[in-house]
Amino acid sequence: MTRAFVALLLDEALRASIAATIERLRPLGPAVAWVPARNLHVTLHFLGEQSDERLVAAEAALADAAAGSAPLDVTFHGVGAFPGLERPRILWVGLAQGALDARRLQARVTNALASCGFAKEERAWHPHLTIGRVHDERRWRREAGPPLRSALAQVATTTFGTQRVTELALMRSDLSPSGARYHVRRLAPLSGA
Repeated sequence: MTRAFVALLLDEALRASIAATIERLRPLGPAVAWVPARNLHVTLHFLGEQSDERLVAAEAALADAAAGSAPLDVTFHGVGAFPGLERPRILWVGLAQGALDARRLQARVTNALASCGFAKEERAWHPHLTIGRVHDERRWRREAGPPLRSALAQVATTTFGTQRVTELALMRSDLSPSGARYHVRRLAPLSGA
């Protein structure tokens, strides 16, 4: 079985821009499990543990979704938290320009996967890139003091850059004690008009 998800990958300049902000926040937020630069991506659909046979079906569904979707320009802007900064579970960078196009692409991907029997997400999809996770709310309340809150407020309106998205990626996630490692299993070019 392979743990897998569908993602939009970042170019090196955008990855470096976001990673630089994470590195500035990291010493202020020991209660946060910060995402390593190599793992930064936008998740469109989490597939969970799947057999190779099911992943072949997912690859075909992604090829169909990508063939009907045009490339899009996405601007990464702002930092926030789900559900909010008082009790965050996820710290994120948002998508500004191109967010509606990203939503349409995500819906196309979800529908293509659903036609192959993959479950749809129960929650609405919000365009974002995860930069950190808070696993222990009590630790967050103890350790997320004024310096971190101030730093988050300062980057809340930062524009990290714009990227042309030209493909979907089916990713494999390998879990280990040192953290997750992501590998591209298949790329599907966005070739629609």
